[in-house]
Amino acid sequence: MFTGIIHTIGAVRSVEPLHEGLRLALAAPWAVDLGVGESVAVDGACLTVVNGGRGVFVVEAVRETVARTIIGTYVPGRPVHLERPLAVGDPLGGHFVQGHVDARATVQSIERQGENRYIQLEIPASGRPLVAPQGSIALNGVSLTVLAVTEKGVRLSIIPHTWRATTFADLAPGDAVNVEYDLIARYVARMMESR
Repeated sequence: MFTGIIHTIGAVRSVEPLHEGLRLALAAPWAVDLGVGESVAVDGACLTVVNGGRGVFVVEAVRETVARTIIGTYVPGRPVHLERPLAVGDPLGGHFVQGHVDARATVQSIERQGENRYIQLEIPASGRPLVAPQGSIALNGVSLTVLAVTEKGVRLSIIPHTWRATTFADLAPGDAVNVEYDLIARYVARMMESR
């Protein structure tokens, strides 16, 4: 379980094929503290540490993860959002984020109005019922509030601190991003389907 509050921007050191998946080496200042089997959210995707060391840790992404996320686009040097899992007693500053990416969304536009930025996303039709104005959504692992629901997606308002503390400034129209819908919305939708 994660919070969607990004404390570290790491970097991809290497990407290697692993059967139908990928093995990634990622740089992070706390990599030496990671044990094999621990979880780390990488741009919102929960991955398991298979090797750690000074400044770098290694994770593996299976075929399904590569197909569902933006991990297949990674190249060495790319900055990524990193979050360690929530521990008992930690403050919950964002919202409950599982690290189970639902889909890739596409950036339609990015606008600046004063100090705020506005990101318009197109999300898959299957996920549109799971978003609501002022509801929660995770974008590349970052906990955000939905400003508005549009015909094909959502509009997000990014405050200056979040803009500076994330890699959002590197986004451009046409880029794909990882999206995780709100956990509660997923369960409510599932319950409604079964009625």
